[in-house]
Amino acid sequence: MKKIIAVLALCACAQGARAAGPECRAIPGASERLACYDAASLPKKDKPALVGTEASRAAYKDPLIEEDARTAAKLKGICRGC
Repeated sequence: MKKIIAVLALCACAQGARAAGPECRAIPGASERLACYDAASLPKKDKPALVGTEASRAAYKDPLIEEDARTAAKLKGICRGC
């Protein structure tokens, strides 16, 4: 019973926190309403700058190519039809 009351109290508090923002729905003009929502939204974080460029990176070396070459060399050494 106590858990149910605690959950209901938490939900009631969450409704009040959500309603604390600016009332953009009441603005009749579309552009003014959009400006209100833009001003109310959180600022977006800038993307971090790239540390290196494409030319400064080493070429990708696929480890499966080396393993495939070793396996092919082992298979060529198998005597078939001896």
